[in-house]
Amino acid sequence: MEILMSQAESTRLDLHRAVLADLAGSKPKSLARAMGYQAYDLPGAQPSANEEDFRSALLAAGPSDQLVDMWRKQLTHWDFAEHPNWSASEPRTDQRRTDIYDLLDLEPGTRKLLEACAPVMKTPPPVVISEKFEPWYRTTTKYGREWYWPAYRNLLSSKGWSDDAVAGLDMATDSVVERLSDPSRPEAFQAKGLVVGYVQSGKTANFTGVIAKAVDAGYRLVIVLGGTLNLLRAQTQRRLDMELVGWENILRGASEFESDYADDPAWNQGKFIKFGSQPAALGAFDIVRMTTRDDDYKSLRQGIVALEFEKQQPALPLHDPANLHRSSARLMVVKKNKAVLGKLVQDLKKIKTPLAEIPVLIIDDESDEASVNTARQKPDAERTAINKKISELLTMLPRAQYVGYTATPYANVFIDPSDAADIFPKDFIVSLERPHNYMGARDFHDLDDDIPEDERTFANSNEKAHVRSVQVDGLDEVDTATLRQAIDMFVLTAAMKLYREERSDLGDGFFQHHTMLIHESSWTIDHREVLGRITKLWWDSDYSGPNGHERLRTLFDNDVSEVSAVRADGHVVPSSYAELQPYIGAAVFRIGGDQKPIIVVNSDKDIETGEADFDKRQIWKILVGGQKLSRGFTVEGLTISYFLRRASNMSALMQMGRWFGFRPGYRDLVRLYIGREQPGTGVKGIDLLRAFEAVCRDEDAFRRELQQYSVMVDGIPQVTPAQVPPLVSQHLPQLKPASPNKMYNAKLVEVRSPGKWLEPTAYPTSAAQLKHNTAVWTPAFDGLSTEITRFAYHFSAQHGRHAKDSAPTVHYLTALTGRLSPEEFLDLAERTKWRAPGEFGPHLEYLRSITRGVGRAVDEWVVLAPQREKGDQQVRVGGRKITRWDRVRRRDPLFGSISTSRHRSIALRIAGAIGDSRDPNTERFVGKRTGAILIHAVVEPHHVSSVDPSGAIDPGKLVLTFGFVAPASAYGGADRVVRFTTRDSGTAAPIIDCDAEE
Repeated sequence: MEILMSQAESTRLDLHRAVLADLAGSKPKSLARAMGYQAYDLPGAQPSANEEDFRSALLAAGPSDQLVDMWRKQLTHWDFAEHPNWSASEPRTDQRRTDIYDLLDLEPGTRKLLEACAPVMKTPPPVVISEKFEPWYRTTTKYGREWYWPAYRNLLSSKGWSDDAVAGLDMATDSVVERLSDPSRPEAFQAKGLVVGYVQSGKTANFTGVIAKAVDAGYRLVIVLGGTLNLLRAQTQRRLDMELVGWENILRGASEFESDYADDPAWNQGKFIKFGSQPAALGAFDIVRMTTRDDDYKSLRQGIVALEFEKQQPALPLHDPANLHRSSARLMVVKKNKAVLGKLVQDLKKIKTPLAEIPVLIIDDESDEASVNTARQKPDAERTAINKKISELLTMLPRAQYVGYTATPYANVFIDPSDAADIFPKDFIVSLERPHNYMGARDFHDLDDDIPEDERTFANSNEKAHVRSVQVDGLDEVDTATLRQAIDMFVLTAAMKLYREERSDLGDGFFQHHTMLIHESSWTIDHREVLGRITKLWWDSDYSGPNGHERLRTLFDNDVSEVSAVRADGHVVPSSYAELQPYIGAAVFRIGGDQKPIIVVNSDKDIETGEADFDKRQIWKILVGGQKLSRGFTVEGLTISYFLRRASNMSALMQMGRWFGFRPGYRDLVRLYIGREQPGTGVKGIDLLRAFEAVCRDEDAFRRELQQYSVMVDGIPQVTPAQVPPLVSQHLPQLKPASPNKMYNAKLVEVRSPGKWLEPTAYPTSAAQLKHNTAVWTPAFDGLSTEITRFAYHFSAQHGRHAKDSAPTVHYLTALTGRLSPEEFLDLAERTKWRAPGEFGPHLEYLRSITRGVGRAVDEWVVLAPQREKGDQQVRVGGRKITRWDRVRRRDPLFGSISTSRHRSIALRIAGAIGDSRDPNTERFVGKRTGAILIHAVVEPHHVSSVDPSGAIDPGKLVLTFGFVAPASAYGGADRVVRFTTRDSGTAAPIIDCDAEE
């Protein structure tokens, strides 16, 4: 990379930087006029102040050119603007971009060049919950030229990242860096934020980009807290060295054979980023590593000078631009360990550079682990060790910015916001978009899918395609037959990878790693037993004999062949096992040719059988482990997972999902063998798949809430990070969001949900309360029509149930109908009793506001009682028989979804939340101020036998349920969608109190 440029190029950059700084806070305006205006104050800029010069520069520019990058950022900013007064076009559309070009008054040739350099990015931006901040990052002109970010962006493009993916990372990292403090700001300010990604989804790429932009902007000390284990710290160090620090900064004049990466294949293959010379010699600045791949931070003693920062102007502080951009940056990747952090704190106290002058960026990877203070429940308790050291760093470094990264943010948002020395993300929370081609929790579950069990196929069911059950009885005895099948699947998928390498354009060595993870326990003593069991199964497998081939053939015909036929996404699939069989021997040799098919990854040196260092060698092995493989560490090439590990909270459980991630070329081959509850045995087993499903729902709900509340109203955030805790839901009562010592409570008073489907599920379990609710709701059932109406909603083709659907989808509903006044429905809702009152309380407050408030926004409610057309399975409610719906409290005491998407579509249309149904029966109920209610008579499975032939049932065994959609216009006189109050931060009550039954 070359940063030296001619004076004309430098002047042109300064001109466009000034023009964009002027335009950044306003609408697009005539570019020619803006360039002419700025050229008056910029010596020598006049020759560049015309559109023809701009076109010439764009024509000669490469993708990493600074001029292109500046314009790409500004155009994207305008592309994404919500409801600007200068354009009526939707964000992220070609028409919006045309509006921008028109306002800039650009000629056709300039438009085409900009379109090629900076195409419209149509993927959504990250979701941001933020305090107001002072813009500085896009508009400033006082910083040195970008260096590390363009180099990193180029590296990603060369690795095959799409333009959209790179642009998305650019936007996501901007949303973090712009909320940090200006590093040259005269007064010190400390921002704290949290970035929420997905497990194994590329969070490291994001914080690498943030570091690159931050050091370019002037941050001069970067401290990366790289997990609690050596292998996690080393993995992070290598990634940053390879993609950010670079060859020259690592060597610093030494021979390439003296590098700590001399034995790393990627080093010898030239995969570490190179700049062509030492960055400082090219007009940029160096990055000095304070840690290496093998060495964590060590006390510097006499070498303390390594932490001293150079000042070109000794009389000025380091953060002054005159010094800042002439000083090298320091980078350290530090394990979250009390002793290591203690050494760093002590060394920082010794340096001569005043700590108050140093712009510092602290990146906390897996910030919900170890960093959170868990001693806060006792008012005078000392902070936990690692949290105390982080707090010391934040206290002694007033210009330090703290950014935590995690996929499980619950512990972080439950930190007390009033604790100034703690790591609560007081300034911003950024929720990253799910990456393209990412395989996450949702890809292993059929969430909210209405397909009957007997109609599910490998094509339409994620669970059927990727999940295999492991039955575990009350003694936790392992299903040996299923474990053998999982190992067979590991061999079979290894052969499939070799087959694909040879018969496609993937190329030999594309599948560098192929792994299977067995995670049954965190105890090393259990790993010994597992090692012995798997070793015996491997050597008894007979993969070269008739028995082994017969097992593999059956597994291929019944599983691999059928799944890959519909999910291979264009990758080659053998027509028969006979076609795959020649690759079995090579696959077995890759795995066990060294007589060591298994690697145990734990702290028991007596049974460790290999090194799981994916950077140093190709690994085709079965990995057995616990804690070391359950968080942060990337198991490369993971294809088969065998998982029986229990967890006490959803953060811990979600982090164990090592099967999440990117699976290029083998997504269809991924299998999850997971512990399931064994029904009918009388023994309460473990159903880990359902637990992961609950966690997935919790995660989706949290992200949806952040999305909804991220939109500002009149330039003011609807919620701030301090108000986020009440947005955390809990679908499985025994699986708390985080460990209890990381939670505190706040109270959500009201949630406004115009046009949103709302379905409470925390109904009582006591017979007395159920009888009460039956008495309350029976009049509503009695008031229903005697005739059944058939409703329909016609979706267009792109709204089909599955991505491959090409035909339009139609949702049908047969229902009895009725109407309630706003006052009648509110009365019913207020008198209904709940097993968990906190679940419905905020929504009840909303119903009150749109019914009784100044902004009354509903005229009537249409009531729909779904009925089966056959008329079977009925129950008597009051004086009539209606359809009975059998539902299970899958998340006791919470039911799962009671309604179906077919029913909800009709309700959403009646409330005006979605477009025309193209069905006259549906349309005649639609009204601008009309809401819709779905009511069901639910009987739980253990009470079905209590329904007599006439449909009669004890009211104490009947659950009358409702869900509703308020009119899409029913904001109730206010644009805000949430309202909060707070409780004493010392309390630790859960958000949904599952024990509150009155």
